[in-house]
Amino acid sequence: MAARRRGAALRFCATVFLLDMAFCKGYVEDLDESFKENRKDDIWLVDFYAPWCGHCKKLEPIWNEVGLEMKSIGSPVKVGKMDATSYSSIASEFGVRGYPTIKLLKGDLAYNYRGPRTKDDIIEFAHRVSGALIRPLPSQQMFEHVRKRHRVFFVYIGGESPLKEKYIDAASELIVYTYFFSASEEVVPEYVTLKEMPAVLVFKDETYFVYDEYEDGDLSSWINRERFQNYLTMDGFLLYELGDTGKLVAIAVIDEKNTSVEHTRLKSIIQEVARDYRDQFHRDFQFGHMDGNDYINTLLMDEVKVPTVVVLNTSNQQYFLLDRQIKNAEDMVQFIHNILDGTVDAQGGDSILQRLKRIVFDAKSTIVSIFKSSPLTGCFLFGLPLGVISIMCYGIYTADTDGGYIEERYDVSKSEAESPEPVEESKEKQEPRSGDSLVPAVQEPKDVLEKKKD
Repeated sequence: MAARRRGAALRFCATVFLLDMAFCKGYVEDLDESFKENRKDDIWLVDFYAPWCGHCKKLEPIWNEVGLEMKSIGSPVKVGKMDATSYSSIASEFGVRGYPTIKLLKGDLAYNYRGPRTKDDIIEFAHRVSGALIRPLPSQQMFEHVRKRHRVFFVYIGGESPLKEKYIDAASELIVYTYFFSASEEVVPEYVTLKEMPAVLVFKDETYFVYDEYEDGDLSSWINRERFQNYLTMDGFLLYELGDTGKLVAIAVIDEKNTSVEHTRLKSIIQEVARDYRDQFHRDFQFGHMDGNDYINTLLMDEVKVPTVVVLNTSNQQYFLLDRQIKNAEDMVQFIHNILDGTVDAQGGDSILQRLKRIVFDAKSTIVSIFKSSPLTGCFLFGLPLGVISIMCYGIYTADTDGGYIEERYDVSKSEAESPEPVEESKEKQEPRSGDSLVPAVQEPKDVLEKKKD
């Protein structure tokens, strides 16, 4: 009886799950060739996918949840998906080069999504890009509300100016990453002090920093560098994004499940340097920690002990390993100074030798991972082609040997058949002439000689 009840409960849950999935899919439109003409009056969030793509299949249930949530909150953004292999010409027009590709299409503009493929991050991207490029802050209450809601955001303070034009240009390029606001001087909170107006500020890490054209250079480059918090929990995707900033990344590689003193101490040292030495290093360094060394091992093509500190140059794949024991923040600061003045040797890089090493390492890692996960599959994938190649090589070798012998015999017989006269001339030349004392090439039989003598 209990087994029947469990079976009925499982069937009920399965039915509810299928209905829920079907319900979610109803808010994601399947797009076709008519989308190109019909989309212009709406804002669209589109997933360009390929039916055979594993990452696309993994994204599908998340995408259905995105469609449901955007509909439930009354968002003006419509959610759709397009098979980029069936409608390749449309996908190419939108610059789709891989799968899945997520784009927000707003009028004649197309914005690429490059963040984590989670429901909340995708929805946040859609809200940010679909709204106004620069959002006004009309009051201090609104200012504080925005400060509490967003970890990083930029504000232009002042009236019309060349700096504002540069700010608008930067926002149009970088809206996919962060929020841009504008406010008057009266709206700025009392704790913000400005030496001159107009000004551009970034609010993050529970404080703010003012853009200085002489020290920080181009405004867009400064915003691109400052759009990250000073201390981050690192992963592979974030390290890839940090490559655009040109900064070195100081990472405490730890095991977060390990609560020993050494693991927590290194993490706290990096946090202390990021907080207390921000003004000294923020133009050159980004700080954070990473759980585990798997990704770092792949990046460095070496086994990195845990816990440790690694400094990465994500723009050229160089890295720096500790040349001393880090006991406190002062030791870490000294290590950073040594990197900046060139007294610590950089390893890795993007030279030809390193690229060849990377190819060999990636091939080896792929083969090992396949054999570890499924030995039979590994034997089939690599053993069968090697066997076929061996048989082909053996066949080519033996066929070439026999063929060369036959061809040689054929050439000789052919020359004899087509050119009989030269052969006879050569035979005549071989016969002894009168007066010659050469031994005959062919000895005549004894009985023949006697008959001649008689």
